[in-house]
Amino acid sequence: MGGSILGNRVLRKEDPKFLTTGGVYVDDLLDEPLLRDAVHVTYARSSVAHGHILSIDTSEAAQMPGVIAVFTGADLGLQPVPSAFNPAATRTLLATDKVRYVGEPLAIIVSETREQGEDASEAIIVDYDVLEALVDVEKAMASSLHLYEACGSNVVFDTTALGIPENTGEGFFADCEVVVTGRYINQRVAPCPLEVRGAAAAWGPDGRLTQWLSTQHAQGAPAPIAAANGVDVSQVRVKTPDVGGGFGAKIGTYPEDLLLGVVAKRVGRPVRWRETRSESMVGLGHGRAQLQFITIGGSRNGKVSHYQMHAIQDSGAWVDMGTILAPFMTRPMSSGVYAIPNIECRTTSVVTNTTPTVAYRGAGRPEATAAIERAMDMFAAEIGMDAAEVRRVNLIPKFMEPHTTAIGGTYDVGDYEESLNRTLAASDYAGWRKKQAERRANNDPKQLGIGVSVYVEITGGVGTGEAAKVEVLDDGSARVYTGTSPHGQGHDTSWSMLASEQTGIPMDKIELVWGDTDLVPVGAGTMGSRSLQQGGNAVYSVAGTLAEKAKSVAARLLEANEADIVLDKDKGVFHVAGTPAVSKTWADLALAEKPTGGLVHSDIIGVVGPTFPFGAHVGIVEVDTETGKVTHIAHYACDDAGTVLNPMLLEGQIHGGVAQGAAQALLEEVRYDDDGNPITSNLADYAFISAAEMPSVNVIHMETPTPNNLIGAKGIGESGTIGSTPALQSAVIDAVSHLGVRHIDMPTTAERVWSAIQQAR
Repeated sequence: MGGSILGNRVLRKEDPKFLTTGGVYVDDLLDEPLLRDAVHVTYARSSVAHGHILSIDTSEAAQMPGVIAVFTGADLGLQPVPSAFNPAATRTLLATDKVRYVGEPLAIIVSETREQGEDASEAIIVDYDVLEALVDVEKAMASSLHLYEACGSNVVFDTTALGIPENTGEGFFADCEVVVTGRYINQRVAPCPLEVRGAAAAWGPDGRLTQWLSTQHAQGAPAPIAAANGVDVSQVRVKTPDVGGGFGAKIGTYPEDLLLGVVAKRVGRPVRWRETRSESMVGLGHGRAQLQFITIGGSRNGKVSHYQMHAIQDSGAWVDMGTILAPFMTRPMSSGVYAIPNIECRTTSVVTNTTPTVAYRGAGRPEATAAIERAMDMFAAEIGMDAAEVRRVNLIPKFMEPHTTAIGGTYDVGDYEESLNRTLAASDYAGWRKKQAERRANNDPKQLGIGVSVYVEITGGVGTGEAAKVEVLDDGSARVYTGTSPHGQGHDTSWSMLASEQTGIPMDKIELVWGDTDLVPVGAGTMGSRSLQQGGNAVYSVAGTLAEKAKSVAARLLEANEADIVLDKDKGVFHVAGTPAVSKTWADLALAEKPTGGLVHSDIIGVVGPTFPFGAHVGIVEVDTETGKVTHIAHYACDDAGTVLNPMLLEGQIHGGVAQGAAQALLEEVRYDDDGNPITSNLADYAFISAAEMPSVNVIHMETPTPNNLIGAKGIGESGTIGSTPALQSAVIDAVSHLGVRHIDMPTTAERVWSAIQQAR
């Protein structure tokens, strides 16, 4: 008799397609009937970071070969749209009176080919009254020049406006033996998904608008698209083909998406749009971009009693999702895994003349972890205690019931010391410290650095449940409909495993349907590591209910009592208990129910609340003290995501997360010059990580199931990123701390490391 498929290493169903014929992305929809005779949209973008628009001359562009039409915001009659997070901040979907960052769209070219549109965009002449570019958040806070005059300030959101008190200042630490302060930068990064943004739009003969989007949340798109087009939401259908990565930056809709239906109606033809990589670097929302002022205090025995944080969030040029990450994600997670009795945390969100920030892998939680972990390292250095031991003495003790921190966050379950112990043991932490001491004693030019982080994060904080539907077809196969959206995580495999576990239908006979709002009208999408614990949980519950419902159909066909019906999941058949020779298949049941609507069940399955994955990372680096070059030589990651559905998928998510976290610690940074011009606007200038910069990641398994959903799962999509970044930043600093270096801001590039060494000498 076979056992449960859950918890086993199951190969990804998705991979054969991606490894052979390849996925079908928005730009591949060449045979779509509604897109026949489609024309191309190109957005002309601002070359100035901040300025009043005096005029936009499109006359030359309109006469160029292949150009069908050119539109400005005035041509389209666009009206200002207020921000949901600060209604005083308004903008039009195309800049009409003012530009606020390089790359902001301000005109649309419609052409027969993409190349013709790009050529025509260069012929549009914009006359500006150039204003000072406010790139630095501190300068923006102090400036009398405001990006949005109606806001009266460049501060567009502050926790004090929510009734949260201002931090009390130095007096807060009056009783502390040791007080350490720091100014940390959690730098701006570009999400850089492999597939850049793309969309297509067509008005059908029924008067409905169908729009294809590369998005993480199809069901969230119809409402803003309908509003932009002046139609009822029922008149909009959104379809999501394969999506080549998102990392949070593809959750929402952008002006470029919202205007396609308007343009298609104006020219009377379907339209396509795909940005270039350079456009993606300045037009797709950025992540992180947080300035942190930290003070930590406690006793010389290593016990931390006070922690104070002021996080200043760079919102970029629009009051978007990035604006609220600090108050609603960084602040509640500011104490991390530590039992600190006294905590104050204020956040301030500021607009600058840079690309707007959005939710990016971890979205506010990596920033909180980076701050508290850096503070713990600074405190440990000040009192001369090992960094791992300082963490151990301050950890929240193991709890299997909800625990509320001093800042007001309530965690589900946690065993933080065990994750630290496992990681220290697996990494041979003591052995690495011995090797480090030997190199220091020998004055080796290549020094070892060991960094430790212990973290907790919140996942599944978006939505309180998810929609699912499971339908059995005439041939006994099944179709699973989900409100989540895959873009690399392995949903097809995971959801098939869950449905197969409940029904006995083989995985290869289960088809996944997502991202079509006509077929799946309700869904909260994929973000915040919610997919398995909400979307997968819904599939598991709905499939289980369907299996129970099917027993009544089988009882009727077998002329038996329902209570006597058994589902043999190994064979996928129903029979009367004790008489397996006479049975009915799923196909038999589906055909029997076809006249009355088929064998199907759908529901929205709620969850108790979010979950709080946790873990510990140890990162090992080698630093060349003569050049500053950092080499990441080993990494150990213990990420507790509750009940593990598929260890292979879990490890894949951890590996990807560690790579992205390492990239922020060591390499990545979006940079601007003083005039607000981006100087990292392509992949030649922006240092992203590759396999060559990564060691093998040693994954240490640990499972602490959550009681907040049926399957006991917590999120894993972002955990690796959250744990790895502070571990590696700490490792780099640790490698040169004996030379007098106390802190290096991320990214810890060779130049910064070398400069820190020279300054310490």
